[in-house]
Order: sequence, then C-alpha cells, then structure tokens
Amino acid sequence: MAKKGNRVQVILECTEQKESGVPGISRYITTKNKKNTPDRLERKKYNPYLKRVTVHREIK
Repeated sequence: MAKKGNRVQVILECTEQKESGVPGISRYITTKNKKNTPDRLERKKYNPYLKRVTVHREIK
C-alpha cells in the first residue's frame, strides 16, 4: 500500500526573463515537501534563453 505523502510537484519559472522581454519561458519541475516548506520555493537555475544563472520562483 502506498504511503500518503506531503511531497508535491511544483513548477519554477524565471523571474528575470519576464522583465527583460526576451521571448521564451525558462521553467523547471521539481518536488517539495509542503509540510516543511509552506512558502514559495526560490532556486538559482540556468536559463538557456539568457545564457546565465537566474532566480527561478515557484508559480501556482
């Protein structure tokens, strides 16, 4: 029998790309534990459109 978990899939989207106006959307899919981190997740990830590491924030 499967365990009930608090892990959910979340989508991380680049915050700098919206402001710069460059076409395309940099998104990553990851998982997080809702019980330990109820706030939105922020990670530094590589953006292939801007060709550098930028801050990606969880979207809902």
